[in-house]
Amino acid sequence: MTNLSRLSKFALFLVYLLLMSCGGVTEKDSAPRKVPDVSQIPDAVPRDEPRSKYGNPRHYEVFGKSYYTLASSNGYREKGIASWYGTKFHGRRTSSGETYDMYAMTAAHKSLPLPSYAEVTNLENGRKVIVKINDRGPFHDNRLIDLSYSAASKLGIIAKGTGLVEVRAITPGGGLQKTAAAPVASPAPVQSDTAAELFLQVGAFSSLSRAEQVKAQLTQDITDTVQVVPFEHVQGTLYRVRVGPLASVAYGDSLAGRLLDLGFSDTHIIIE
Repeated sequence: MTNLSRLSKFALFLVYLLLMSCGGVTEKDSAPRKVPDVSQIPDAVPRDEPRSKYGNPRHYEVFGKSYYTLASSNGYREKGIASWYGTKFHGRRTSSGETYDMYAMTAAHKSLPLPSYAEVTNLENGRKVIVKINDRGPFHDNRLIDLSYSAASKLGIIAKGTGLVEVRAITPGGGLQKTAAAPVASPAPVQSDTAAELFLQVGAFSSLSRAEQVKAQLTQDITDTVQVVPFEHVQGTLYRVRVGPLASVAYGDSLAGRLLDLGFSDTHIIIE
C-alpha cells in the first residue's frame, strides 16, 4: 500500500469520526438510559404567554414542503399519529427558542402557534396528558404531533414508537385546564370508548365516477380493501377513496410508499 493510499484512508477515518462527534447521519434518537418515574412529572399547566418571536412565521418550508402557522389555536381538534423524540434533541434549541427537555411535558406541532397547550388522548388506551407545544415538527409523513419522552411515556407509546391520538387545543383558563398542585400518577390503561381505526386516504373527489375509477385502479394493484366514502363538505359532496382499515401505523407507512411509486402522491393516514 502506498503512502498516498494510507493518507486517503486516514482522512476518510477522520471524516467518519467528525460525523460521529457532530451528530451526523449516524446519530439516532433514543430513550434515556436511566428511565425516570414519569408518574411524578405533572402535566403542563396552560397559561397566557407571549407568542414566540421566531417560532410563528406565517409559512415556512421543510424538505421542500410548505407549512402554515394557524392564527389561533381556538377550536383546534384533530386525530392523527403521534411520535416522540428523546436524547438526540435533548438540550437543543426548539423552534420557540426554549431548550428541549425530554423530561418535560412538551410537544412539537407543525401548525399550532408557539406556545400553545393541548390535551392529547391515546385513542387505544384512553390515557390523557396535557402538553405545552413549543417546537415545530414532526416532519415525517403522516405524523400529527411529536411528543417529549415523558409525555409519550405517560401515554404508553414509547415501546411502539407511535400511537393513535386526538389532539385538542386548550385555551388558558378554559374548561380543560388542570391544576398542578401535585404530581398525579398516569392512569392504568383502559379500553377506549370507541375503537380507533386507521385508513389511508388516497384522494377526495367531487365526482363519484372519478372516485370509482381510482378505486378500480387501486384494486388492480393492491389486495387491501378499498372504499369510496361520501363526505358532506361546504362545497358539496366529496367522495373519499381510502384503503383500510389498516393493521398498523407501520403498514400504513409501507403502503403509502408503495402507492407513491404507483403515482399516488397525496395519500395521508386518517383515524376514525
